[in-house]
Amino acid sequence: SSGINAEWPLRPGSFKSTKFQCFHEYIPGNKKFTLEYQVISGGHFDVDCHIMSPDSKKLYNEQRKQYDTFIHTSTEAGEYSFCFSNEFSTFAHKQVYFDLDLGEDDKASPGEQGADAHATALTQLESSAYSIHEALRLVVDYQNHHRLKERIGREIAEYLCERVQNWSIAQTVLIIIVAFGQVFILRKFFDRPMPRGTSSKVGI
Repeated sequence: SSGINAEWPLRPGSFKSTKFQCFHEYIPGNKKFTLEYQVISGGHFDVDCHIMSPDSKKLYNEQRKQYDTFIHTSTEAGEYSFCFSNEFSTFAHKQVYFDLDLGEDDKASPGEQGADAHATALTQLESSAYSIHEALRLVVDYQNHHRLKERIGREIAEYLCERVQNWSIAQTVLIIIVAFGQVFILRKFFDRPMPRGTSSKVGI
């Protein structure tokens, strides 16, 4: 049976033909979030996508996009819907990678909290930890994009390998058929019946 199965962050979603599915996430009010998606295999590498707010208002609506990034700040808390559709496709099976990033809470770094804060050893340690945390988040983001590009390259390579293999098999079968056909035609030329009264043996 056909269906759609997907998870996030940055997990593959399998979108079979003529299928539609939504994923839901609770987002607090005044929260900045980012949705990033990309089709990695199937058809023309396109998919429909739209995002709905808790009051059923469309925040984003794009059709037949290969990839895109949507950044938005929520105006109200509630359950947001992120929907992908492959209904326009009759046969093509799509595979989509997508990532929902809710970001960090809007707050200043520990070294910037309060104008009268003293530069003690504790606050310096907190500032260093905050800087390391931000750097690690950036590294994770780069790693995710690198894995995504590697997956796309592997999908393309496997698709080309399959096409080359099928073409080679077809060519091999065609060569065998032509070879047997040539042998059959040549035998037909030399298998003509002998005239009556003619000996098939030649004396010396």
